[in-house]
Amino acid sequence: MQKFFSGGKAQLAVLAAFFANGAMMATWVARIPYVQSNLSLSKGALGVVLLGLSFGVLTALSLTGGLIARYGSPKVTLAGALGMGLTLPLLLLAPNSVVLFIALFLFGAFLSAMDVAMNEQAVLVEHQNGRVMMSSFHAFYSIGALVGSLISAGAAGLAGFPPALHTALAGLIFGGSMLLGYPHLIPAQPGSVRQTVSFRLPERALWVLGIIAFCSSVTEGAMADWSGLYLTDIFQAEAGFAALGYAAFSLTMTAGRLLGDTITRWRTPAFIVRLSGLTAALGLFLLVFSPTVLLSIVGFALVGLGLSNVIPLIYRAAGNTPGIATGVGIAGVATIGYGGSLFGPPVIGFVAEQATLRASFLLVALLVGSLVISGRRVATQSNPSTKED
Repeated sequence: MQKFFSGGKAQLAVLAAFFANGAMMATWVARIPYVQSNLSLSKGALGVVLLGLSFGVLTALSLTGGLIARYGSPKVTLAGALGMGLTLPLLLLAPNSVVLFIALFLFGAFLSAMDVAMNEQAVLVEHQNGRVMMSSFHAFYSIGALVGSLISAGAAGLAGFPPALHTALAGLIFGGSMLLGYPHLIPAQPGSVRQTVSFRLPERALWVLGIIAFCSSVTEGAMADWSGLYLTDIFQAEAGFAALGYAAFSLTMTAGRLLGDTITRWRTPAFIVRLSGLTAALGLFLLVFSPTVLLSIVGFALVGLGLSNVIPLIYRAAGNTPGIATGVGIAGVATIGYGGSLFGPPVIGFVAEQATLRASFLLVALLVGSLVISGRRVATQSNPSTKED
């Protein structure tokens, strides 16, 4: 345990940032049913409104690289955390769908800005300590999401406890926690290039990494959005039992990330990404062809294990790409990757409506299975010691 936290105060501050980011996102996700009921939104209308978050994420990603280059990732991390904390209760106070869409756009923008900035900090901590640590940072995002979900479930069970008050307290605690961590974040390097804050497309050198992130994001989104419905529709599972699919996925993803840094020291990033794609694809094939609900839950667990270290490895590779600033590299890959979370769900829903959910998951299996081929392009630049700060 002492070795795990050997990165000093900077490591603890970045771990806290990942934890807070996951906890605030999970707090919102847990309250979506309340918002839908409170505003009397149909499933179709809710789907349109939820696009506000995706549009906010993608809009901010195109600007975040420039913001980090100009102001430094510590300031952007802090601004993102405080912005998420302030907009979180607004999501519950929105009087109509238009205001909710705008609030979600802002929440998504702060979310993605913090995401890219804290990942740059993770790369800098790796450089400072000379060892791989990225998977452990992403594990704390998963742990934060779990904690946020459990707190939200407890708050929802308290009769008379206003949901807006719950989200305000969550925003204050989790978002405000970065005020304590901010002084310990690693400042911008002396002489770093100051860039203008403007829209920019990802560098060509990042496209393959972005496509890998895209495939992973589509698969992760499919698990989050469709796992419960899959078990309910295909096996007529009860609602409580159907939730075990995503629980198994989340558990193995967290475990895989906690072990990811150790695994990365044993094998090359390219090997791990290719094995990850194969594992996730096998899990999805098991889901598609499983005759029992229990075997399907095993499939969800395999998908979580397979995806657990793809994004950490891709972000590390992007942050260490020669000739590209760390924040710009991560933002470029994240822009393409988040596109998966924007376009994946509606495509899966369309295929499911025209055919079946089994057909949708088979399509996702083929997509994530492509990492067996594209994963070889994740070169050794993901080693934190190979790039000059």
